[in-house]
Amino acid sequence: MEVQNRYIAIRHHVEGSPSEDDFEVKTAPVRWTPDSGEVLVKNLYLSIDPYQLNRMKRQSASHHSVDVILPGERIASTAVGEVIASACAEYEVGDVVAGVLAWEEYTLFRPSPAVLMGKVDASSGFPLSYHVGVLGTSGMTAYGGFFEVGKPKKGDKVFVSAASGSVGSLVGQFAKLAGCYVVGCAGTKDKVDMLKDKLGFDDAFNYKEEPDLKSALKKYFPDGIDIYFENVGGEMLEAALANMNTYGRVAVCGVIAEYTDAGRRASPDFLEIIYKRITLRGFFAYDFMGKFHEYMGIIGDWTREGKIQVVEDVSDGLESVPSAFAALYRGQNVGKKLVKLA
Repeated sequence: MEVQNRYIAIRHHVEGSPSEDDFEVKTAPVRWTPDSGEVLVKNLYLSIDPYQLNRMKRQSASHHSVDVILPGERIASTAVGEVIASACAEYEVGDVVAGVLAWEEYTLFRPSPAVLMGKVDASSGFPLSYHVGVLGTSGMTAYGGFFEVGKPKKGDKVFVSAASGSVGSLVGQFAKLAGCYVVGCAGTKDKVDMLKDKLGFDDAFNYKEEPDLKSALKKYFPDGIDIYFENVGGEMLEAALANMNTYGRVAVCGVIAEYTDAGRRASPDFLEIIYKRITLRGFFAYDFMGKFHEYMGIIGDWTREGKIQVVEDVSDGLESVPSAFAALYRGQNVGKKLVKLA
């Protein structure tokens, strides 16, 4: 079997804020044979994630842990798809799978322990898109980062930056379920209203309307912050550290403000860290792979019971991937950003 596969590639290494012009749609044949041991998947939903920008750079600390993306090459990404041909007993035609596929219409993979792939339980009743969001890496990042790194206790005061995004929107809800007081920040009034009215945050604010972030956080946390879930970096991290309590924990998930502007790199006050004995720990989703099924069982139950509200932002068609990705850096997405292919 041979299919003509369209895929998204970068034209060149991307430095600074991404734009649609940094990408192109390319076409190449994909061939599957019955004796190949491979599985051919038609992709249905593609995950659009900010960290991908670091992989697109010529140099980035992220390259220590994730592969660099080269111009003209396929871009690996988590996705959901349907098996249309299989030379492996583990997968049958018609199976729906979720895992590392790519920004393309068809993906060919060879099952192995090194390949992060699994079948989707069709009886779960959840939309397929959930398996790259709340029941995928976004959920795993949010749950592992908050509970394993943040180590919440009932009554803790929690601050979440970029709280309307795919991870932050879940972290705030997890914090409420853990009995914490939680405040989030976002970049528009509509997002702030969503955090309070739909997702149940105790409070929220528009960081663009706050000329002094340290004073703003002091207003929202007069008794200090116990856990800061960090998604932004720069001045936001500096302000949060200034308001942390003794033995506070900072779960460093992302620093999106610094991905596009090295001049905004945070200059944390290490005296705050030393004398308050603050713990800062960086992490990413795959640190928690060993607990994936445990986490997804818990999150799935919460979602089914209505304790978690899922927010998705879906674009249509492979051609929309570049604009969907660039939108992340313009603050134009709400919740989990996805592209639907079929």
